Amino acid sequence: MSRSRFPLPLVALAAAVLVTVALPARAQTPAAKLLPAQSEIGFVSKQMGVPVQGQFKKFDAQVAFDPKKPETGKIAFAIDTGSATIGDRDTDAEMKKGDWFDTAKFPQATFQSTAIKSLGGGKFEVAGKLAIKGSSRDVLVPVTLTQAGGTSTATGAFAIKRLEFKIGAGDWGDTSMVADEVQVKFKLALTGVGAL
Repeated sequence: MSRSRFPLPLVALAAAVLVTVALPARAQTPAAKLLPAQSEIGFVSKQMGVPVQGQFKKFDAQVAFDPKKPETGKIAFAIDTGSATIGDRDTDAEMKKGDWFDTAKFPQATFQSTAIKSLGGGKFEVAGKLAIKGSSRDVLVPVTLTQAGGTSTATGAFAIKRLEFKIGAGDWGDTSMVADEVQVKFKLALTGVGAL
């Protein structure tokens, strides 16, 4: 496949991400439920300066959260890296290969929170470990929580460096072709989250 046809697939991420990237969780709080049909995790990378958007179609989160006591929360998040797509069949197949996500060896990207802090006004800062393709990095994820009826929606975006996770090896390590920085965006719809 030619370079010009292969835009950067990334996470990522989160995954990831952002990851990515859900909401805090608390051991004594009833578990919240992710509403996959109303949730999305995407990524934006640049190839030769041109933004390329993609998304992960399969992901799951384990969340329990009391917005009034966010510091007690925790979150576990898993993304199926083989579900990454930019809407091009050839490129989507390429993303599964060793130079990219190597999904046969590393089928999931994960995020595990380590600390959650309230910033006020429905905004939170979630620190945690993002693991992709055998590499783990500390990330800080801004999260905005809104509520309507019984649904809570967590949104946010953060940046990662793809080369820190060995995403895009070989010729694809050239950052003049494919930028190192990738933006991970997420929208997570949840039920069972306490009131703000």
